[in-house]
Amino acid sequence: MRSKRVTLNNRKPKKNAGGQRTGKQRPSERPKRDDQQRGGQQRGGQRPFNKRPSKSAISEPKKADDGSMRLNRFIAHAGICSRREADTFITAGSVEVNGKVVSEMGYKVMPGDSVKFDGRLLTPEKLEYVLLNKPKNFLTTTEDDKGRKTVMDLVSTASKSRLLPVGRLDRNTTGLLLFTNDGEMAAKLTHPRYAVRKIYHVVLDRALKVSDLQQIEKGIELEDGSISVDAVSYIAGATKREVGLEIHSGRNRIVRRIFEHLGYEVSKLDRVMFAGLTKKDLPRGQWRALDAKEVSFLKMIGKRS
Repeated sequence: MRSKRVTLNNRKPKKNAGGQRTGKQRPSERPKRDDQQRGGQQRGGQRPFNKRPSKSAISEPKKADDGSMRLNRFIAHAGICSRREADTFITAGSVEVNGKVVSEMGYKVMPGDSVKFDGRLLTPEKLEYVLLNKPKNFLTTTEDDKGRKTVMDLVSTASKSRLLPVGRLDRNTTGLLLFTNDGEMAAKLTHPRYAVRKIYHVVLDRALKVSDLQQIEKGIELEDGSISVDAVSYIAGATKREVGLEIHSGRNRIVRRIFEHLGYEVSKLDRVMFAGLTKKDLPRGQWRALDAKEVSFLKMIGKRS
């Protein structure tokens, strides 16, 4: 089978009886049309027709904002759960609007509607985000039946809204802990799918062997499955008892268990970074509200490629 050849058109234009070429004329040699000779106007003095419609012709009037909100979003803004979890509660018949059970997906709540979840009246709150530098000897829980100190004692004056901790830190672990009434945000920051970055400063009871550091880099098999870290290294300017470890797993006591598996005891554990937030200008035991830029950054988690 013969392949096709790509050829250029090299044929010369034919000549007429007078010896002049009769090929296509160049654009500069073509005669001007009547409308071009008349300054771009068509016959009758009218300008050429503009095929592109005006903006007013193609733009649609904006719909008035009636203040409505999807029911699952309303529940999330009340700090109950994420929107996805709210959908489950809605279909299960756990939500009432104006005294009637609503199980319709996409239902919109209007201003003034009464919304109840499991019989409790919900009120959308202003979404708030508070960052705490947790000290030792505080439990990450909303209450303790033994009367021990909890992290809620440290942020009791941060907001009038009911803020909940995002994830948890062990009683003897210090460092960054985020609080919010944004149920959707809390669910995203703790979901393994989003691989939220966390960096820890680890102090061990003895120097970490190079071979053990390399083993951590490769990954370790624990009783509940394998675990890999994002990065691990010795702390510059410190002894080899001090290690920096970056990990996105949220499994219970995972950092301590990694070193315990290799025969080390963790003397101190401090979370120095969480989801891009740091301890800068935040003393131990103190809290601060996130600024608008930090909140926007958190909302972009999962949307960045």
